[in-house]
Amino acid sequence: MFISMRFKFDRRKSEKLKRDPRRRIDFDEVQEIWNHYHYVDRRSDDPEQFRVIGRVKGKLYSVIYEEREDKNGEYYHLITLWKATKQEEKLYEENS
Repeated sequence: MFISMRFKFDRRKSEKLKRDPRRRIDFDEVQEIWNHYHYVDRRSDDPEQFRVIGRVKGKLYSVIYEEREDKNGEYYHLITLWKATKQEEKLYEENS
């Protein structure tokens, strides 16, 4: 059975990330990470946040997200994103 993933995020923040010359990508585009191999680890416990590292259009990105729930079930709330650091690139490669 295929379960579709749901994502939510702040639209204004997404547009700001897209305009940022260090990022040039928004939350809509970065969801592609979950369609391919990706690495996930826990970022913090309070609040419980996770980091996913994966590729979007051939480039490696990191995304911070929280797993939340509403009346329709679970979804991923996207917090922020950036181009993966050298350390994150190494972590991704070591675990792929």
